[in-house]
Amino acid sequence: MALILIILPVLIVFAIGYIGQKKLQLDIKTISTMSLYLMSPPLAFRTFYQTPITKDYAYIFAFAILLCLLLFIVTWFASKSLRTSRSESSAMMLGAVFMNSGNYGAPVALFAFGNEGFHVAVIIMVIHSLFMNSLGIFFASIGSKDNVSVKEALKQVFHMPVLYGAVAGVALQLLHIPIHQSIMDGLSLVADASIPVVMLVLGMQLASMSRRRVNYPVMGVTSVIRIVASPLIAAAILYFMPLDPLIKSVLILQAAMPAAANTTMLALQFDTEPDLVSFTTFMTTIVSIISIPVVLFFLGV
Repeated sequence: MALILIILPVLIVFAIGYIGQKKLQLDIKTISTMSLYLMSPPLAFRTFYQTPITKDYAYIFAFAILLCLLLFIVTWFASKSLRTSRSESSAMMLGAVFMNSGNYGAPVALFAFGNEGFHVAVIIMVIHSLFMNSLGIFFASIGSKDNVSVKEALKQVFHMPVLYGAVAGVALQLLHIPIHQSIMDGLSLVADASIPVVMLVLGMQLASMSRRRVNYPVMGVTSVIRIVASPLIAAAILYFMPLDPLIKSVLILQAAMPAAANTTMLALQFDTEPDLVSFTTFMTTIVSIISIPVVLFFLGV
């Protein structure tokens, strides 16, 4: 029951976005663009500026890279076996590779492992944010209906202000450059609004999508990779790493999280199968109500 209460706020925001779109018929693309270009950069900057960089970063960063790479390979083979289109393949990458380690994973880690576990969850959340703001944008761009080239997709990555917000945050932290509290307060006002807006956009997209446009076999395979394969791959990687058992448990838990809500925003921005991506996020979030307790059981919580 306690775990359900943790996820309940996320589901409430989904529901508000869903109901609002049904009643008001808002322009989802405009809201998504506002969130991506105006609200996400301050969030990325604050996250990277305020999160202390410790020696554990090296192993955790290596773990995150390996997990991302192996999930990419598994998803690529799955997309080939399903004979998906270029756009559907990119949608699979968005749903399978990127997990909701922030507004879902961090609270669950706090509930399961206390403050120490929460600190580890924040570190992996920061790294995943970096991946989302680079690789996620690349996958979304290359899967666009405009059939852009790899070179053009890479250009899209460097045109996104959220990436520069993250880089600026890391640079200012490493250089120990202080920022006046009034400036941070202003950035925080925008940053704090970013996550709920992303969740609202997902709920709105669910209200607008046509289920006939969702490739259910593709959605099912993507969900299995995200919910089942991801934590198993994470456990295999961590078996060879000299990390504290608590850190390993938190990283496995984060790997078991549902698809990141931000993927819907990227899919909308680049028109990369937004219905498929949003429905995958929705389904993996619902399934996680059962799957996360199972993961915690095997972790001995």
